[in-house]
Amino acid sequence: MEIKKETVEYVANLARIELNQKELEKLSGQLEDILDFIDALKKVDIKDIPPTSHILPMNNVLREDTPRPSLSHQAVLKNAPCAKGNFFGVPKVIE
Repeated sequence: MEIKKETVEYVANLARIELNQKELEKLSGQLEDILDFIDALKKVDIKDIPPTSHILPMNNVLREDTPRPSLSHQAVLKNAPCAKGNFFGVPKVIE
């Protein structure tokens, strides 16, 4: 599929990207190559290929989720710059 330099220039203008003539030529050629590759992929028969999320068989390696004792409120708030009761104190953001 042919992509004109004017099209690339128009899209670059919308994206507020300044491109010189050499960059326009290079980018339009690269975009043509990408679209040609996509067209080639569209022609491949994949109806007998099952969908996969990964090419290698993978299993999640997770540890058992067992409850553990957590820190006390005092230990958590010990290094807080501002604490109000059992909570972190934060500055007001909305006026």
